[in-house]
Amino acid sequence: MHCFRRFFCLAAVAVLADNRLGIPAIGASGAGRAGPPIPCVQALAEPLPCTVDFLDVEGCPAFLIRPRGKAVSGPMPWVWYAPVIGHPNASHAWMLRQWLEKGIGMAGVDVGESFGSPRGRAVYTRLWETLRTRYHMADRPCLLPQSRGGLMLYNWAAENATRVAGIAGIYTVCDLRSYPGLEKACGPYGLTAAELKTRLAEHNPIERLAPLAKAGVPILHVHGDADAVVPLEKNSGELARRYRALGGPIRLIVIPGKGHQVCPEFFQCQELVDFVTAQAKSAAHASRR
Repeated sequence: MHCFRRFFCLAAVAVLADNRLGIPAIGASGAGRAGPPIPCVQALAEPLPCTVDFLDVEGCPAFLIRPRGKAVSGPMPWVWYAPVIGHPNASHAWMLRQWLEKGIGMAGVDVGESFGSPRGRAVYTRLWETLRTRYHMADRPCLLPQSRGGLMLYNWAAENATRVAGIAGIYTVCDLRSYPGLEKACGPYGLTAAELKTRLAEHNPIERLAPLAKAGVPILHVHGDADAVVPLEKNSGELARRYRALGGPIRLIVIPGKGHQVCPEFFQCQELVDFVTAQAKSAAHASRR
């Protein structure tokens, strides 16, 4: 896990500071303008058969990686990765190469340590709108939340279930109480820990699964049973239990003896790659009809 950072890095002309919290508000900067390179993304994309665009989305750095030389007759399928904080990086190259070969792109936006707060979700919506309208990406991406990216993508997905092709998680955080804890998470929400506790139904992924189940969004998680940072049972295990109870389709792959680490069991998991491929391509095909 990376050290905590400011919630957003907005251009000075677009910032309205929240003096109580020390968190800048979402500004009025244009979405989709060229932005500065994101070093980890640049290093990931460089050896792969792709092109990469760096964007400014509401003052937040974003990226879009697309396959090079692939003819596309309609909207391009894509994978939405989170968190963009030192990730994605070279550890994702094995997966990304396969998706690029199948005509699938990858995108994401750095909303800082938002922990899935409404402000971060608003930027996510603007990214989705920008990629659809300006870059002709498919209406429904397959989400790829890794670790605390689950707080970000699941909270967006709960409010945009019909815009989600599927969710593929890698040791995904599903409960704010488990990580980072309410005392650390409350700041980006503009709440005290006690206030956030009373409003978990609005903000905690495992409490917000009903819209996804209603929409029939398929989910696949890969999680180690030795994860001390994001414990399996409090996160992917609990999410799987609740999602099944709601009638939602989910598969949980438990990796024995593995924790919160970079290893082939997580980052060279062919079942996860195939799941993402199937969901992203199916959704893109449907949007062309």
